[in-house]
Amino acid sequence: MSTGKELESGATPSLVPKPQAWDLRRDEHGDLAAVKRADNALLAKLGYRNVFNRDLSLLELTTFVFSVMGTLGAVSVEMSFPLVAGGHVGMVFGWIIPCFFAMTVAASLAELTSAMPTSGGLYYFSAKLAPSGWAPLASWITGWANITGQVVLMASIDFTLAQTIATAVNVGSDGAIVLGSGPTFGITMLMLVSHGIVCSTATALLARLNVYYAIFNIGSTVAVLIALLVCSGENRVSTTTAFTKFENHTGWANNGFAFLLSFYAPMWTFTGYDAAAHLSEETTGAARVAPIAMVAGVGFTAICGWLLFIAASFATASIPDVIAADFPMPMGKIYLDVLGKKGMLTVWSCVILAGWVGGAAQGIDASRVVFAFARDNALPGSRWWKQVHPRTRTPVNAVWLVMGSCAVFSLVGFSATALSSLAGASVIALYISYITPIVLRVTSGRKTFKPGPFSLGRWSMTSGIIAIAWVSFFMVLFMFPPGAHPTAQTMNYTVVIIMGVFVFASLWWIISAHRWFRGPVRTIDEQEPAEFEEKEKEATQIEEREVSRESSEPEQ
Repeated sequence: MSTGKELESGATPSLVPKPQAWDLRRDEHGDLAAVKRADNALLAKLGYRNVFNRDLSLLELTTFVFSVMGTLGAVSVEMSFPLVAGGHVGMVFGWIIPCFFAMTVAASLAELTSAMPTSGGLYYFSAKLAPSGWAPLASWITGWANITGQVVLMASIDFTLAQTIATAVNVGSDGAIVLGSGPTFGITMLMLVSHGIVCSTATALLARLNVYYAIFNIGSTVAVLIALLVCSGENRVSTTTAFTKFENHTGWANNGFAFLLSFYAPMWTFTGYDAAAHLSEETTGAARVAPIAMVAGVGFTAICGWLLFIAASFATASIPDVIAADFPMPMGKIYLDVLGKKGMLTVWSCVILAGWVGGAAQGIDASRVVFAFARDNALPGSRWWKQVHPRTRTPVNAVWLVMGSCAVFSLVGFSATALSSLAGASVIALYISYITPIVLRVTSGRKTFKPGPFSLGRWSMTSGIIAIAWVSFFMVLFMFPPGAHPTAQTMNYTVVIIMGVFVFASLWWIISAHRWFRGPVRTIDEQEPAEFEEKEKEATQIEEREVSRESSEPEQ
């Protein structure tokens, strides 16, 4: 059971990395080593022994978060939503409006991450912010929601990656080869296997690769943006059309409701940024770095995505023609019309690469959530999923559990509304896990919460309330089918996926888990955090004496 005093002691000033920790590559044996000791001391205060290597810096973690949301890949695979639900208006305003509200959620979570930087992240926050008697249930709900969302998001990324490859095959064969649901499912399985292999390797290697990928992704996004505006030539629509022309192709009679469905694109993109929290135990200076990476990743993705959607709006001469094309991904038709076959395939290769790297980042994120929940014995077979490979220092078993679960969820790909079902399920499940600790922060944890180095100050409550209202609104919206009069093929299966997992988790709680699950389980003795703190102080004093002695020695 957690109390307010326990929470307050979880982020004492002496355990917070010092301001000079911003330059985390200055001196591996000096400042950097001291920051890592402070990180481990803080983690010990929160109840866990460090089992990972702290290899991630601010730049690497930010690019990691950016990779999960990946602008170029996200816009390219999500174009079907705004095209149908608003046309040009859906592309431009259907993206930017939700961005402001999504930032309130990210900022509120960043504040919590700064105070409690653990792999458990969201469900750990819920356990510590809930009233003591409700802490286990709050943690259970948040944890299962987060795992469901993480796994379904991973499945949706690899499913859309398979559709992206299918689109390239279509264009490359001049329409002679159209891959159906079966081949697309097969490609999805290959993508899951490739991601399972990569996510089982050392995190440091993937972190370095993500930095180069982020540079490539930004450069590609800028290049595509310019190419769409320049190469569209005479077919480029006017500014008035690009920003104000509304088209409703959803089948819903109400234009206002149809426009709201364009929110699928940004809200599906703004998922997975909690990776910054889940990777905090692998980050140097986590209390400062993780929240900054979370907010920066969301903000940068919002700006880049909006600019790319504006360029796409200018370049789309006829929305009905794009919708009617026999392409799994409508954006492929836009690229083909504007850039030609060779140009389209070149850009599409970048989109495929962006999707693959984003899938790798998401696979790591999802596996860390599984590891953390299993560490607290909350999953069937937890003893297997919480094991860390001795050589790679990664939870390899958890990685393959994620990939296997994704294979099951990917079966929804045989329905006509697979994209909206997977997108809706991942968004709703993840945002349930996002909003639960925020609700507890503004209610039961209002007086007991003690912020870390990253704090919203007097705006904390305002941000939390706006975030709660926003999530409550779009969770209902995303349960609706993308078109009116749904059939078995066109139904939105979001509710089936969500309720399937929640029914299982609820029954398990009622039948068994309520008797033994108590939320986060300490993996370190009560007295050890004090020992960590004392060792950190001693090491820092030794370093200060050495620096002082060196500075006082006369120059030769």
